[in-house]
Order: sequence, then structure tokens, then C-alpha cells
Amino acid sequence: MRYRVRHTSRYGYGTPVELAAHMVHLRPRPRAFQTIISEQITTQPAPARRRDGTDYFGNLVTWLFLDLPHADFEVTAESVVEVLSSSHPDPAETPPWEAVVTAAHGLEGWQAAEYSFGTTMAPVDAATTAFASTSFTPGRPILQAAMDLNNRIYREFRFRSGVTTISTPVSQVMRRREGVCQDFSHVMISALRGLGLPARYTSGYIRTRPPPGQQRRQGADQSHAWVGCWLGPRDAWVELDPTNGIVVKDEHVLLGWGRDYSDVSPVRGVILGGGDHTLAVSVDLEPLNETGDLA
Repeated sequence: MRYRVRHTSRYGYGTPVELAAHMVHLRPRPRAFQTIISEQITTQPAPARRRDGTDYFGNLVTWLFLDLPHADFEVTAESVVEVLSSSHPDPAETPPWEAVVTAAHGLEGWQAAEYSFGTTMAPVDAATTAFASTSFTPGRPILQAAMDLNNRIYREFRFRSGVTTISTPVSQVMRRREGVCQDFSHVMISALRGLGLPARYTSGYIRTRPPPGQQRRQGADQSHAWVGCWLGPRDAWVELDPTNGIVVKDEHVLLGWGRDYSDVSPVRGVILGGGDHTLAVSVDLEPLNETGDLA
């Protein structure tokens, strides 16, 4: 499936910003199942200096430096991306989850191990670990258990915007059982890490219009988040979307991954001045047909 992506973030400042430095995670990450056909980032005002590169996790990142006073700042990322349907192993044929925990902390799991430790936004938490234990019964295959946890979050938590912020702790989301995709991803990551399993926060988008005959996905029209779960050295990573209760195949466009949201925030930076500010974000992820027109 080929998609056209447009993501615009608009900041309005109470007083002019004199100097600003922004780090932007808005360029889709190339991978085996995702090919970047085209991509560009534009800003108003234009930066005095721009640098493109990769971060510690291998994500594409852009650094923007503005040295003239400005009352507003707008950054737009546009891309065309080809996404293939990724496959995953038979859940029943994946190893017992306890074996994956052992592998994560051995020589075979050294690259995944850093995702098994708690962070500020996705800590090891007693409540999420207890919640996960219902799915992770002794000896259960890792992917079966992870898919069950994914589905339980989808069924038992309510998608409701405006009741949390990105700084709302996992413990509060567990009590309220409501929030948005970032909250549900942090809950699931916290739950997996509490069992000793590597789990990473994955940032991107989900298609705005659902396939024919399917219900609209939660989290469309904005940045989306889901979870990467490590299945062991043989099967590596699988991506699960607890907001929609699905395994990620070809409805998602990936920007990047990290330990939690703070590693792959779409736009973050340091400004001099500005006072109070407002933020408006718009996202469109539209499928294209073979001629490049909207499908």
C-alpha cells in the first residue's frame, strides 16, 4: 500500500521567540517493509540552519535552528511511503515467554535488553505487571500472550481524548482505564517490562480512511503510537497496536522507535522567550492508487 502523509504542527507564542532550536522526528524510517518514495520538511519561518541525521536508535531526525524573532512557528512534513504487509510467526509456535526473558538478558539479546528496563514514561509498575500476568500464564507462547494483552487493553480501556496529557503517569491511566494511543502504548510497554520482556515505543501514523467494510481506526488524524514486542532471537520484533487491538501489517506508517514517547517526540526543542503557547496539529495519511492519485 502506498500512502501520502502530511503532518503539520503550528505553534503560536504569547510573546516573540528570540532564538529556537528544535529536534524533529517527522521523517519516516526506511525498513524492510517500508520504502520512502519522497519526503520533505518545510517550516515557517525558514530556519537559519538545518541538519539531518540519525539519533541513537537509528531514527531519522532533523535539527532546526532559528535566530530571528518570530511569534509563530509551523513545521510541515510531507512524504510518500510504500508499506508492505509484514508477516509474523504462528503465535502458537513462538517460544515460551519465560525463555524470551532469559534470552533478553543473555548474549543473544544484548541489542534488545535496553528496552526491558523501566523509564519515566513507561516504568516497571506493580499494577501493569499484575494486569499482564493474566495473559502471561506459565509456559504460554510469547506472541499468544502478547496478543492477548494487546486485545485486553483494546477491550478494557476506553479511547478518550482530552482526559490525559503526555505527562500523565501510567499508574493514573491504569486507574482511569481511559486515554489515547500514547497512554495505551505506555501501559502495554510497562506491563511487558514488568515481566522482564523488551518492549519499545513506536511512533507514526495509522491510515485516516479505513479499508472498505472495516471500522475507522482509533488514533487517525493525529500522531499514532503502538508497541514493539521482542519475541526472542529467532523471531525478533513484532508490532502490536493496543489502541485498535490489531497486529501491525500495512495500515501504519512508521516514523521511529525508542524507549518511550520522549525518545521520538515529533517536535521538541529549546526556545528563548515565547511565554505561553498554543499548539495545533493536523495529520493526514491517505492511500494512493498506482498512478499516485488518492485511492
